Amino acid sequence: MTKSTSDEFVFLPLGGSNEIGMNLNAYGFGPAHDRKWIIVDVGVTFGDLTTPGVDIIVPDPTALEGETILGIVLTHAHEDHIGGLSWLWSRIKAPLYATPFTAFLIREKLREGGIMDKVTLHESPLNSTVHLGPFDVTFVTMAHSIAEPNGLAIKTPLGTVLHTGDWKLDDQPIIGRPTDGDAISRLGDDGVLAMVCDSTNVFTEGVAGSEGDVKVELNTLISTLHGRIAVGCFASNVARMDSVIRAAEANGRRVALAGRSMHRITAAAKSVGMLSDVKPFLSEEEARVWPADEILYLCTGSQGEARAALSRVAQGDHPFIKLGRGDHCIFSSRVIPGNELSIGALQDTLSERGVRIYTEKDHPGIHVSGHPCRDELRQMYAWARPRIAVPTHGMRRHIAEHALLAKETGVSETVTPRNGDVVRLAPGPAMIIDEVPSGRLFVDGGILVEEGGEALRERRYAASNGVLIVSFVLDKRGKIVSDIDVRGIGLPGDDHTPLGDILDDLAERAEKAVRSLKGEALEDEMVIEQAVSRTLKKASQNIWSRRPIVETVVLRL
Repeated sequence: MTKSTSDEFVFLPLGGSNEIGMNLNAYGFGPAHDRKWIIVDVGVTFGDLTTPGVDIIVPDPTALEGETILGIVLTHAHEDHIGGLSWLWSRIKAPLYATPFTAFLIREKLREGGIMDKVTLHESPLNSTVHLGPFDVTFVTMAHSIAEPNGLAIKTPLGTVLHTGDWKLDDQPIIGRPTDGDAISRLGDDGVLAMVCDSTNVFTEGVAGSEGDVKVELNTLISTLHGRIAVGCFASNVARMDSVIRAAEANGRRVALAGRSMHRITAAAKSVGMLSDVKPFLSEEEARVWPADEILYLCTGSQGEARAALSRVAQGDHPFIKLGRGDHCIFSSRVIPGNELSIGALQDTLSERGVRIYTEKDHPGIHVSGHPCRDELRQMYAWARPRIAVPTHGMRRHIAEHALLAKETGVSETVTPRNGDVVRLAPGPAMIIDEVPSGRLFVDGGILVEEGGEALRERRYAASNGVLIVSFVLDKRGKIVSDIDVRGIGLPGDDHTPLGDILDDLAERAEKAVRSLKGEALEDEMVIEQAVSRTLKKASQNIWSRRPIVETVVLRL
């Protein structure tokens, strides 16, 4: 590879900087007017109470549309790294590169999205190198909370970037191998221009902890319990699943999987040789009649997801799994910020059924994080010795703190980009040289829409203010020839002031508003609707201190 004097090596995050999740990072090489690009990861984040009706959110790739994209390289199979592929690939068309476990799960996503036959997916061996124009991209083995996590050594004529992906240090990862410190040290010996690094746990001193220790703690806990046991954990954490399964078998229990993701991930794991020596899983129907002291359910839904297995069990509407007094539920997972209420409600509902709950708060050691704490970050900087630190995968406070930590380790330059910032890594000092459009796209009813789309705005407004629906019939002269019907959605009444009485009063006000119109105004439906809307919004403000959406239906004879 050769370099020209006008070549630049740039980094562009479009997701994952100033947020945790929804990762989409791009690297560009060449002159500003003719850059070649690779993309690292195309992830999602998930909706919450502020996005009613929207479960999936993806980064906006507009800035890369029409650019020369040589390839999309996926570091690992978590949803916040691969979940956006089926939604966004048609806008950033390029071949995909992933190691075998990740490739298995990507194929499923592409099939579900109906684009499998359109996409070229290259399955790359662990530690292999992909040659993409001016980029040589080598997969570097990391440890994380999923099988086959990889960092990427991205070599160009202007220098090498170590893109860590999600990682931690773990000498006993259960599945896979520890983070390859020797390979990273060799990169450091050769010279690392920049390290783009995970910031998730930068405020936590020490180390994240080992999956090997979790295995011991889970076995110890499970060995003390009688009755049915359910374990909730992230299905993607094959190491945790392996530990639960082996603890169950060591204590005379068979395992039944509950939840689609559990079946999907175990299929992916077995496709690459993992979980090959465990006993066959019982079906949920078989497990229903199994002795209580000899069964363990491995369940989805540890975050309180409404449609997942644990929530259905808690509500008592799972067709096969019933838990009650004398049974146990172990939560071997962290509480993702924002899920506190749903998890608390799930645990309370299980407790109401007499199920005893176990979490990492009361049983330390049954869960560890998959992301590096401060001592692990220090070790990574000691291995890689980058000239430039580019913290990513964190909120603003995480990224700023990570930059300070990098300085403490001796890194000479730091850049703390936001999504949409174009960072020049070389030549010259690292700096933000441009800003491009960035943002979020919402998957709303199976359609990608802009973040500020009208449909979601109306749902948010309706959720807070309610809806009034008004209907009536006018004759050709504009005379009302029917009762005016007013119906309310999401609006309160009580015994003293029933909602029906309020709606009757609003109907009278709507009638007066229509009768006040004269001449041509009665021929224009829009004028009529506006008059009714103004009148009822004003009345509603006096009644409820809110202004509901008013939908007026005018029929003409």
